[in-house]
Amino acid sequence: MTDTQQSRLPYGLIILLGCFVAVVGFGPRATMGFFLTPVTVENGWSREVFSLAIAVQNLAWGVAAPFAGMLADRFGTARVLVLGAVAYALSLYWMSTATDPLAFTLSAGVLMGVGIAGCGFFLILAAFTRLLPAHLRSVAFGLGTAAGSMGQFIFAPLSQWLLSAFGWRETLVIMAVIVLIIPFIAVVFRGKPTFNASQGQADQTMTEALREAFGHNSYILLVFGFFVCGWHVAFITTHLPPFIADFGIDAKWGAWAIALIGLFNMAGAFTAGILGGKMSLRYMLSFIYLSRAVVITIFIILPISVPSILAFSAAMGLLWLSTVPPTQGLVTKMFGTRYVATLFGFVFLSHQIGAFLGVWLGGVLYDTYGNYDVIWWISIALGIFAALIHWPIREEAVERLQPVDA
Repeated sequence: MTDTQQSRLPYGLIILLGCFVAVVGFGPRATMGFFLTPVTVENGWSREVFSLAIAVQNLAWGVAAPFAGMLADRFGTARVLVLGAVAYALSLYWMSTATDPLAFTLSAGVLMGVGIAGCGFFLILAAFTRLLPAHLRSVAFGLGTAAGSMGQFIFAPLSQWLLSAFGWRETLVIMAVIVLIIPFIAVVFRGKPTFNASQGQADQTMTEALREAFGHNSYILLVFGFFVCGWHVAFITTHLPPFIADFGIDAKWGAWAIALIGLFNMAGAFTAGILGGKMSLRYMLSFIYLSRAVVITIFIILPISVPSILAFSAAMGLLWLSTVPPTQGLVTKMFGTRYVATLFGFVFLSHQIGAFLGVWLGGVLYDTYGNYDVIWWISIALGIFAALIHWPIREEAVERLQPVDA
């Protein structure tokens, strides 16, 4: 099947199946926080052991993301999705058999991170830039990102039910089987970006594209800003359920908190996708990060209760992955579609470095101080930092991408 044949598939079908891959690819990893208590209690581990493994997962995901992007840009998206899904399923199964910290870190950490990178929604968004016309991309970015949150919304209560009914090891095996659906859908995304001289673009090698991007100040600011997104998302996903439990609140509210974040993120991400075609992307990102800082501040200074948890989850959900459509949009606007998977992969690496530190330091600082106060305040400061550094980003194509006769 050629790229041209791929582009003639109904756009609605491409978006629908891409969203399904995002649901299945994002769902299981969003539930890792629910495994913290049963895994550590059964094995007699501290929270830091579990936190380190999930932190390594986020870092491995980030390190593997640029390579997954390079492979997709060079050999096609479908092949990478298949390999990623197989690695993801194997990691979930291996995690279910782990009885020592090293095996747990290698399975839940290294292998799962690599697998998620290979079938992550960022590859789907990159494929959307190739398979869809320009006027549909921002909306598709929002839908694809919202689909990841749909996975979180679906898998949060599902995993909680499976944990109660079957136990944590069996739950991981069931999720591994579900992930193996992805290879059967991957064929829809077969193909890779090609050079389009008719658009007045200068051709590049991948090395030249990377050199250009990392020499561009706006790209560097985007990279640093996405670090903060990763910190917030990973820390809250992993540590909010045990944070809630520490206040003596029933564990089910931790599951519903994560599910509610996913539910409201569907609205937030879709709205961000719609607004991405109508307003400044840099100002949108500044607003999102500043709003996160405000929401977290209000949450931690008020008494923790079920209503405050639900309100926080809804508010954070609206701001959760709404950063992705404008971030992906800025990469595409600045550098075009030829190496978008690779370039967004490096932006995502920064996201995952932030995720690694947010998850790991969450465990370390909890074990040190007996609470999460310090890590919450660091998260607030980082939100303000991200709001500031997005403001000076230039929303324009690099000179190379301008029409030759301009």
